[in-house]
Amino acid sequence: MHASTNPLLNFSDLPLFDTITPANIAPALDVLLASAEKALETVTATDYPANWIQIASVLDVSVEQLSRAWGAVNHLHSVADSPELRAAYTEALPRVTAFYTRMGSDEQLYAKYKAIPPASLNAEQKRAHTLAVRNFVLSGAELTGAPKERFAAIQERMADVSQKFSENVLDATDQWSLLVTAEELAGVPADILEMTKANADKAGLQGHQISLKMPCYLPIMQFAHSSALREKLYRAYATRASDKTQDNTPCIQEILALRHEEAQLLGYANYAEVSLATKMAQSPTEVMTFLRDLAKRARPYAEKDMAELREFAAKQLNLKDPQAWDWTYIGEKLKEARYAFSEQEVKMYFTAPKVLAGLFKIVETLFEVSIRKDTAPVWHEGVEFFRIERAGVLVGQFYLDPGARSGKRGGAWMDDVRARWLRPDNQQLQTPVAHLVCNFAEGAGGKPPLLTHDDVITLFHECGHGLHHMLTQINERDVSGISGVEWDAVELPSQFMENFCWEWSVLRHMTAHVDTGEPLPRELFDKMLAAKNFQSGLQTLRQIEFSLFDMRLHCEGEKAQNFMQILQEVRDEVSVLQPPAWSRTPHTFSHIFAGGYAAGYYSYKWAEVLSADAYAAFEETAAPDGSPNIETGRKYRETILEAGGSRTAMESFKAFRGREPQLDALLRHQGMN
Repeated sequence: MHASTNPLLNFSDLPLFDTITPANIAPALDVLLASAEKALETVTATDYPANWIQIASVLDVSVEQLSRAWGAVNHLHSVADSPELRAAYTEALPRVTAFYTRMGSDEQLYAKYKAIPPASLNAEQKRAHTLAVRNFVLSGAELTGAPKERFAAIQERMADVSQKFSENVLDATDQWSLLVTAEELAGVPADILEMTKANADKAGLQGHQISLKMPCYLPIMQFAHSSALREKLYRAYATRASDKTQDNTPCIQEILALRHEEAQLLGYANYAEVSLATKMAQSPTEVMTFLRDLAKRARPYAEKDMAELREFAAKQLNLKDPQAWDWTYIGEKLKEARYAFSEQEVKMYFTAPKVLAGLFKIVETLFEVSIRKDTAPVWHEGVEFFRIERAGVLVGQFYLDPGARSGKRGGAWMDDVRARWLRPDNQQLQTPVAHLVCNFAEGAGGKPPLLTHDDVITLFHECGHGLHHMLTQINERDVSGISGVEWDAVELPSQFMENFCWEWSVLRHMTAHVDTGEPLPRELFDKMLAAKNFQSGLQTLRQIEFSLFDMRLHCEGEKAQNFMQILQEVRDEVSVLQPPAWSRTPHTFSHIFAGGYAAGYYSYKWAEVLSADAYAAFEETAAPDGSPNIETGRKYRETILEAGGSRTAMESFKAFRGREPQLDALLRHQGMN
């Protein structure tokens, strides 16, 4: 296949998503890996100058092409999986992993970087250089001989096992379905009934076909009156990827053993220490102290939440001994009774086009940009493409892929297509491009998709990540946008954006009833606000349970092989609600076994402290009608978003707030002060 005809080798502009096929992958990697190898060889030659720009103009340029092409493949594997694509991806993965592992630990390249005179670097380059040297050490550059070979083998094996973990979760979720009658679905919202009926029709079956995908699973757990149906669904969901066909137990044990071995090769006591080397938190002890302190403060609220649920279940629903599959339903019913509204009623006002328009309005107002719809090659007809401009100048672009569908992994995420970079090869400024991916239910019966308020929060969250990536003004690729930002601070801009979903001045502009076009009534919004911290004690303890489990798994070496035992100990310490003994949460805990959050799941709570405190600056300066202050927006944009990873997160935070972060705003926002 000639290079010019392979879409993965075309870097003239945006990826040619509509023409990339699985057959393009191997030939493109042949070319790109050979080019990257050659570039590495060139810059590590003894006579090649130890000069930042000269190394970048050869090595970074070549490696960036490899990462962009592989990024496109990786993206398609997440949003448009097929047996052919999966096979080509799985075959290619070890080659790509091996190159990055080798480059990351190349002794000559490490020596070359160490020889660059600091005086020759500007502030952005200095920061990128400091991080690069640290990453070399963490990538095994100081290892030699057998330990170095073993380190490389671990990276390759880890990529394979994490990939297998992900596939097991996706397959276990995708392959499960159940045919039920309309009677069994009594209580379930009409749009879900339409969706499950359409699923059955498509399969040529009578009745309703339900699945474990979130847009189907959650509403059934919330609304189905049948406890027997909820039990079937819960059992299937809570034991995914833990039976004979797709058992993730060996994957989990091997991943933990490999990580522990890697830590010891690098001279660390455990993998948690390796993970924290790139984060704001200084040690596993500091993280566990933070989590336990938060657990202590949240526990009385969680116990009160639990007592209220039990009392309501017994008195109003005649459920004297509620089971694990009943709590979501009880919670929904209590919320409806107490605040007299249902998620379903709210959803009617949040049509996807209107929500998007509202989101864009707040971004445009707050960050002084304009967002315009544009065209680009896409992988599915439901994907839209936009450009962000300031004063008519292009700042960044993004793809929005909102809908849930088969072959697309669950959840929501932001990913980068390319970073902002003053390119060393042609001195042109490359603007950043991002993917914003969600999994919302599709519209039914010719109507636009309806979002739950949680979906709206998810959209704002991913947009926050996207803005961090796209509004950066840093020209050094490795520290522009989200690159180089400490992992436990990277959620600050995303969680920050979630706050606007609770502001009347913002929300009223983004609602229109799907049938009448009426905006969300203020009275309904006030009920939502009153319900905002409903069960926040329980939810906080649940996040702490996951975070503490993750941290302990990566601190305890061999002992972590018995991971279910550690989970039980953590639950005994912090939980007020124990799931059944047969529940297998770790088997689908993709964040830590396949998603980069290993010994880092605490980051969500850690960053919530930062984002709540940052948002408090907007509360302090808001106009009487609640609309945000543009000056504060500008300061936030300049100190946090535009600075990207060009300095530490703590420096950026202090530049915005004038002090270190405090826990008070978070507790206040969650009704626990």
